[in-house]
Amino acid sequence: MSDFDYDVLVIGAGPGGYVAAIRAAQLGLKTACADGRETLGGTCLNVGCIPSKAMLHASEYFDAAANGAMAKMGIDVTPKLNLPAMHAQRVDAVKGLTAGIEFLFKKNKVDWLKGYAAFTGKDSVEVAGKTYRAKNIIIATGSSVTPLPGVEVDNDKQIIVDSTGALELAKVPGHMVVIGGGVIGLELGSVWRRLGAKVTCVEFLDQILPGMDADVRKDANRIFKKQGIEFKLKTKVTGAVVKGKKAVLTLEPAAGGDAETLEADVVLVSIGRRPNTDGLALDKAGLTVNARGQIETDHDFRTAVDGIWAIGDVIPGPMLAHKAEDEGIACAENIAGQTGIVNHDVIPSVVYTWPEIAGVGLTEEQAKEKGEVKVGKFPMAGNSRAKTNHEPDGFVKIIADAKTDRVLGVWCIASVAGTMIAQAAQAMEFGATSEDIAYTCHAHPTHSEAVKEAAMAVTGKPIHI
Repeated sequence: MSDFDYDVLVIGAGPGGYVAAIRAAQLGLKTACADGRETLGGTCLNVGCIPSKAMLHASEYFDAAANGAMAKMGIDVTPKLNLPAMHAQRVDAVKGLTAGIEFLFKKNKVDWLKGYAAFTGKDSVEVAGKTYRAKNIIIATGSSVTPLPGVEVDNDKQIIVDSTGALELAKVPGHMVVIGGGVIGLELGSVWRRLGAKVTCVEFLDQILPGMDADVRKDANRIFKKQGIEFKLKTKVTGAVVKGKKAVLTLEPAAGGDAETLEADVVLVSIGRRPNTDGLALDKAGLTVNARGQIETDHDFRTAVDGIWAIGDVIPGPMLAHKAEDEGIACAENIAGQTGIVNHDVIPSVVYTWPEIAGVGLTEEQAKEKGEVKVGKFPMAGNSRAKTNHEPDGFVKIIADAKTDRVLGVWCIASVAGTMIAQAAQAMEFGATSEDIAYTCHAHPTHSEAVKEAAMAVTGKPIHI
């Protein structure tokens, strides 16, 4: 040990990195975590998952008060938006959680190396001018916003922004154009739509939410339209210029055709994310990236160089905080000589709009490519709790293998879909059949009864429809 400063040095303190560092320390390994932000938690806690959910939650209350949902329940109110206070509660939530991670580092004796790390060799990195050697180095540097050619983001001007800038808008825009119909664009577009903005979503593909089940994509489009979001599908943005306090976008049909222009007060560029590998000096460690800029690993998260590991958004797979967390725990356990495993076939995904959208496993389309399937579907309109809560939109869909009845995928749209999907993920982790779920007693009245009914529908025997 005398030749090394640490048993484990983690580069990046996001959900994957800080969790890996804490788990390694719990396992008795001398651990450090290098990160250049002023606060721990990475993109997720500082400018991503957490602050966006704070704004989504607050804007849901405002929308319920302003657009009649409360009136249906006998509560007459006339809300007044206090945007600075709404931003303040977002900032407060972030401060509390990032401070919590710093406390956990101290409690578990993880050294925070303040600065951005770059490799100087296979077992060494430089942080803030000082070189550290470690037996094991975990790359957990996350991802950043993918730029769009012809559209220059400047968050300070608050006209053309990325997801970070969209959280900081000082006033509600008259018209917001969201470029990209994925999770982040729909979530942040929903925030500002609820607070009073006109929102137009421009998507290159023929439908929103790429990668999700076709029924989910179709129904989500209908729901968002009903809420007031306009969609321009099969449309590409070829450029955007700022003119005064407005942005003017140039659009073209994805298949080719005549161009048109669209004016907006704010443009949100949200076309995806890319791995953060620039600046790491990977070549000095003998590492390369694949065509998508990712670091390839084996099942145990080892890279091609012995002693260097990688997790989270910098490796192949969905860019999700909970995936990175699970990989961080597994990677630390593998380094400690234990058996750390992540089942990448059971990684849930959630869109935190209203209602929420969630899925785990295969879509119906993917499942059919592998063989014959049975599908059960149950509408939330038939669920007693959803009905009493005035939440009729959505459904639960279960896809099972036609021969074995094993559940292959579960998809749902419901006000608490993000919570409901945990049951499905756990069932799939244990190899459940649709019959297993159907004959499991669910509390009444709860939204989760729709999962039971969808499972019963797989064999054609739902009760409440």
